[in-house]
Amino acid sequence: MFDPRDPGFLADPYPEFARLRADGEVHRHEGLGLAIAVSHAAASAVLRHRSLGRIWTDAQPAEQFVSFNLLHRNSLLENEPPVHTRLRRSISSAFGRGHVERLRPTVGKLARQLVGELAERGEGDLLEHLAQPLPVAVIAELLAVPEADRPKLVPWSNAIVKMYEYGLPPEGQRAAEQAAGEFVAYLRALAEERRRKPGNDLVSDLLQSELSEDEVVATAVLLLMAGHEATVNVIGNGVWALLRNPDQWRRLREDPSLLDTAVEELIRYDSPLQLFERTATEDVEIAGFRVAKGEKIAALLGAAARDPEVFAEPDRLDLGRTPNQHLGFGAGIHYCIGAPLARIEIGAALAALTELTPELQLTAEPERRPEFVIRGLRTLPVSA
Repeated sequence: MFDPRDPGFLADPYPEFARLRADGEVHRHEGLGLAIAVSHAAASAVLRHRSLGRIWTDAQPAEQFVSFNLLHRNSLLENEPPVHTRLRRSISSAFGRGHVERLRPTVGKLARQLVGELAERGEGDLLEHLAQPLPVAVIAELLAVPEADRPKLVPWSNAIVKMYEYGLPPEGQRAAEQAAGEFVAYLRALAEERRRKPGNDLVSDLLQSELSEDEVVATAVLLLMAGHEATVNVIGNGVWALLRNPDQWRRLREDPSLLDTAVEELIRYDSPLQLFERTATEDVEIAGFRVAKGEKIAALLGAAARDPEVFAEPDRLDLGRTPNQHLGFGAGIHYCIGAPLARIEIGAALAALTELTPELQLTAEPERRPEFVIRGLRTLPVSA
């Protein structure tokens, strides 16, 4: 069974996933301490089964993770009905007030500005100059975070999401709690300001819903972490895939009508989220594998995305692939509420790159982040 810390595996996990799929749809991974569903059908069943839930248990010792636990205990992602139903209704209602469409022109303008600056520079790290600043700027606009405070958001997000990795050392855990504490305090102050002076932003709308202040804070943090981390890594992993497949880069450059299917294919091809856990609330069977009540099982999204039973030639990047039933945004009641905004951001980044930097090339081998669950690059050096 794979070692999630092995650099060779992290560089290219997909051959190992193929071997696992050939041996069965679900396996016990002793190192991770849970079962993993590796076929598309089994992973989809894990995400949709109503007796497999996101059952949050506090990080321990609880007194050392007060802010981290507060964020997750009140998160849409970590709750099941009826709490999840109430949270999602309120958040969907706030989103439904036109925030996503309101941001569409802003996203396109930001993407063109960032890519234009990279083109003028001639070369640079695409993560630093596009993939990282674009989604954080968009989420900051969504929440109306003042310009001067925006540099704080990415370090907070990066530190907190590392708690999702397996075997995080104590110093990483402490950094996550410190970041969570600072982020909670910041958002409480922001919420207090919006109560006094509401604006045309998501925080103001959430404060007018039935959510508690803790739930508003947790929702804002979730939007940043999920929206930022996933989008950064789709853009980074995706552009690297395009540059390794120049025929597909040329295809997209010459045919902008492929933009929508290209976004879906890049999410499928090298998933930014590789694994998503569930806990059995009663005995469950997935693809013949029994998961006892209280045990965990995870959908291995990266493996599901390369299942030849669903995707023809799954190891081939095909920007025109349709249909494309990837699970990159999840499935069932936990389907990503920010998916429409993420698609706009990724599409805007690709449109700006193909138009303003048509001769984009790698200048050195990218450096990979040493994490498994959240899959991404640390650097992507390019010439524009």
